[in-house]
Amino acid sequence: MAREKAEVKMAAVEQGRQTVWHLQKMKDEGKKISMVGTANLPPIFTTFCEKAGINLVRYTAPGENSAMRAANIAWWTRDQRKAAPNICLNAVMQTQQYGDAATAVKEGSILMADGADSVLCMGVTNEVLKAMADNHIAVFGHVGCLSGWQTGRFGGYRRVGKTADEAMEIYRQAYEYQENGMVGMTIEMTNIEVTNAIARKLRIPVIAVAAGGAADGAEMVIYDLLGFIPQGAMAKHSKAYADLRTSTIEGYMKFDKEVKEGIYPAPENGWAMDERELDKFMNAIENA
Repeated sequence: MAREKAEVKMAAVEQGRQTVWHLQKMKDEGKKISMVGTANLPPIFTTFCEKAGINLVRYTAPGENSAMRAANIAWWTRDQRKAAPNICLNAVMQTQQYGDAATAVKEGSILMADGADSVLCMGVTNEVLKAMADNHIAVFGHVGCLSGWQTGRFGGYRRVGKTADEAMEIYRQAYEYQENGMVGMTIEMTNIEVTNAIARKLRIPVIAVAAGGAADGAEMVIYDLLGFIPQGAMAKHSKAYADLRTSTIEGYMKFDKEVKEGIYPAPENGWAMDERELDKFMNAIENA
């Protein structure tokens, strides 16, 4: 019975093709936007997001360095779209892909053509952003504390906007991004008041990630959301909605135990050969 109810709920939230236009409409109507950062995990996790009713997924291509991630993002986007035909996709571009306007337009247009609904250019300049927007490339960006190597200017990954001057600097960047064509943004590591004030002031969606306020919605990284990280090691903003780590390990352990005890595979897990064909085979193998 519980499984039947879950399937009904999943079917109820399935929607048609979602784009950044739909995100803007949600903001205008006061509806909250849900966003998941699936990192570089396989597209099946994006499928699960779509089935659950998540509005937007931010993803990175696999690769051991930025050059490989840049080279892989186009085909990875195509795989994401095949796995989840309706969800809104935000593709993370590597810095070298938007170092100048011409490169950014070329790389961004490829991703849009291959199925992304928007692209994320961490720390993009207003000049490059405007060129992308003028060429109809939807940029769903980022303000507040930047991620990855770009946290260096903040002294590492830490809270920002703690003073009025810092908060105004974040607001000015967010406002300039909006005016230069950005279609939406996440805001990271800002406090409740700054998060919500910027979201109310801007026309475009502002989604909180590791930020105190609710803004127009919230993002959670998949490693936190699904319980990949042990409970005691999780950051303050994180919340586990499932315990995939524990349930996966337990599943492996049960399988390992049954194999070693001869429980699996059982007769019902296989099938028998036709008796006449079996006799022929056994005779043949004995005489081989």
